[in-house]
Amino acid sequence: MKVKDVLKDKGSAVATIGVEKTIYDAVKNLMEKNIGSLLVVDEKGAVCGIITERDILRECDQRYELLKQTKVKEAMSKQLIVASPEDEIDYVEDIMTQNHIRHLPIISGGKLEGLISIGDVVKLQRGECKVENRYLKDYITGKYPG
Repeated sequence: MKVKDVLKDKGSAVATIGVEKTIYDAVKNLMEKNIGSLLVVDEKGAVCGIITERDILRECDQRYELLKQTKVKEAMSKQLIVASPEDEIDYVEDIMTQNHIRHLPIISGGKLEGLISIGDVVKLQRGECKVENRYLKDYITGKYPG
């Protein structure tokens, strides 16, 4: 699959923000669209950068004194979505996709067992595809013992 195939399915719309807008404007935009980054455009509409959640966090760390007083409990997500060690990866992938989350705590018997990221899921599925592909190629070329 090529990038163009992905764009054909996904669409070409991209969220942008002007260079003169404030960090507050960027945060508001990110939250309204439930996204993690904005392409930055100049007055002529030319792309000149990107601002991400991490960039905003860095600015918060360097410039906002009030954040040093805000407790984690005041900012955290309280509706925690979890999975168990026995759940299938396909199920976990569905949960993460449907809820737009990238990290999923794994709980068993009320005890934290770990954390799965969407990157972990993708890596696992990619590995499975490579193995399956190799076996199919070996079978087709007659290398498969049988």
